[in-house]
Amino acid sequence: MIRRAILIGLLTFAAVGVVAGPATAKSTDVIRSGSCTGNSDWKLKLSREDGRIEVEFEVDQNRNYKPWKVRFVQNGAVVWKGWRTTQPPSGSFEVRKLLTNFPGEDKIVARAKTPATGEICRGVARI
Repeated sequence: MIRRAILIGLLTFAAVGVVAGPATAKSTDVIRSGSCTGNSDWKLKLSREDGRIEVEFEVDQNRNYKPWKVRFVQNGAVVWKGWRTTQPPSGSFEVRKLLTNFPGEDKIVARAKTPATGEICRGVARI
């Protein structure tokens, strides 16, 4: 009887997880990902938000408290630059910025470099 109750509980939990599921990207979002020049990985997501472009750039190094110099380039012009540090528990960081949505297609380049090793992460997407 206990086994049956546990099994029913697990199946119910699994069904709820499938129905609720994780948040998904909108069909108009542009998502790119890849590997950096070292062991890190990056993900770049572009979304249209109230007439602007939301840029989300994540670098996952799996090492905490490592500084990275980050910049966003839009259509050939640097539109943001700054420093980010990887944070526990995942050893990653994320930068989110809203950019001007110019007429036509916009090309966004997100780049991060850690001075500790010289590793570079570079993602390119168009929206």
